[in-house]
Amino acid sequence: MPSIKRRITAPTKRRVSLQRILRGVRLFATDVDGVLTDAGMYYSESGDEWKKFHTRDGMGIKLLQKAGLITAIITQESTKIVMRRAQKLTIPEVHQGAYDKLGVLKDLIARHGLTMEQVAYIGDDVNDLQALGAVGFSACPADGIPQVQKTVRYVCKKKGGEGAVREIADLILAAQEQ
Repeated sequence: MPSIKRRITAPTKRRVSLQRILRGVRLFATDVDGVLTDAGMYYSESGDEWKKFHTRDGMGIKLLQKAGLITAIITQESTKIVMRRAQKLTIPEVHQGAYDKLGVLKDLIARHGLTMEQVAYIGDDVNDLQALGAVGFSACPADGIPQVQKTVRYVCKKKGGEGAVREIADLILAAQEQ
């Protein structure tokens, strides 16, 4: 019987701890390719680049902003498409061409008077590992690479570009409404 009790209480403790972390989140940061998009790189015959963004992810970001969270994009890519999406969502912190994502996060928390524990970050690949390992809440889409899945606190049910950001936004908002 004691072994059954341990199996029941261990997940509960983790859930309580996770809820406490999510309640403290004040800054939400996301990678773009593979998180806000499906990781595809689409090019037209004329050389135009296209990305597909999920509308529900955008609404998740808007809901976080409405709840008072600072929202940020941190990506190695540097494209007009990302800037256009960020402007449409009125994301105040857009950092493109960021090869040191952890450095960008450290700058953000310093400027906004926060701590790393108050940051939620979602990424999907090896260039996100340092940032994911430093923040209070880390997540990746269901199709994030295995190394990232082993590092993060939460692996989404949704894939990148298919609602993973909204899934995280809903988790944060639900915890903060309690």
